[in-house]
Amino acid sequence: MNKRRSFIKKSILGGVGASSLLSCETPKESSVKAVYPRIISTWNHGIPANKEAWKHLLEGKSGLLAVEAGVKIPEADPKVRSVGYGGYPDREGIVTLDACIMDKNNNCGSVSFLQNIKHPISVAKLVMEDTPHVMLTGKGAYDFAISKGFKKENLLTELSKQDWINWKKKSKYKPVINLENHDTISMLLIDDNGDLFGACTTSGAAWKMHGRVGDSPIIGAGLFLDNEVGAAAATGLGEAVIRTSGSAMVVELMRQGYSPLNACKEIVERISKIHKSGPEWEYLQVGFIAMNKKGEYAGYSLRKGFNYAICDSSDQSLLLDAKHAI
Repeated sequence: MNKRRSFIKKSILGGVGASSLLSCETPKESSVKAVYPRIISTWNHGIPANKEAWKHLLEGKSGLLAVEAGVKIPEADPKVRSVGYGGYPDREGIVTLDACIMDKNNNCGSVSFLQNIKHPISVAKLVMEDTPHVMLTGKGAYDFAISKGFKKENLLTELSKQDWINWKKKSKYKPVINLENHDTISMLLIDDNGDLFGACTTSGAAWKMHGRVGDSPIIGAGLFLDNEVGAAAATGLGEAVIRTSGSAMVVELMRQGYSPLNACKEIVERISKIHKSGPEWEYLQVGFIAMNKKGEYAGYSLRKGFNYAICDSSDQSLLLDAKHAI
């Protein structure tokens, strides 16, 4: 009980000032106080995810269990059309899922091209804990999940099925970069001991080629953390993030002394430079969230429209607009 009281007291006293609580604008970097525990997640579905993760921390559960439980909320929500159950299918009409998870000791687990399993993040966690491997994919990942007691489920909702049928009339593939195209849920957490944890899960790009895997299950691309430095996670066009090992590079810049904001900005600019003359430039959107060992955080994206959720007390959950290059 004393530990729980200490946890709550530390959270409230260390939080952002009252004026920041009333604003949805991104704080200036100098005003982002070092505090933990703290959770940040991508997009507006990060708000309920953060609340669930925070509840697990209050119950005394580990940061690893907290990030798993947090991202399971959008995984199970059919209204979140880019994560888990109800996600948009590939061009064959099949929902395929990618996820990864990391703990403070750099243990990690991942699944890719997983089908008919509602919670890929939980399968990824078991890959980390119960196998000598980091990643399982496709049928192998599915067979492993079934062996661990997961149930086969149809993840294609009627709404997503109808959207797929409508898409097939023209069958044009072009990613959407606007605010409504919320995709990956990535979560970074620092607990009251100052230890870092992360999770990332998605149904990937709508109407992708069957078999396509994005950055989300790839350690170092969609998610990376170093418990001595900080953590980062990506959102947006996975191919662009993979080409630069985006999240790992953000963490490495923080190791060199960059702030979370400047580290995210530097890698977004690097990606922009690589792709500016390519055919994908017109729809390219990438963004990163990052948090350092002190609990300082930031988000930054190439184009306007990326937002992220921050939680560092039981009654606080903010949605912040990330700074952007364009």
